Amino acid sequence: MGPRPASELVEWMMGLEQGWVTDAARGLTDYQQLAALGNGVLPLQAATALRLLL
Repeated sequence: MGPRPASELVEWMMGLEQGWVTDAARGLTDYQQLAALGNGVLPLQAATALRLLL
């Protein structure tokens, strides 16, 4: 595995609130955080899709 971006950076780029995935209280490893972020939907993208569908 090569270098990976910091989970906090990915969270910020996705437009999520700080700590939405990266909060230590959630007990996720760095790998689990990146996996969750990678499988997530961007809020802006979801809002646009719903607006277009409705």
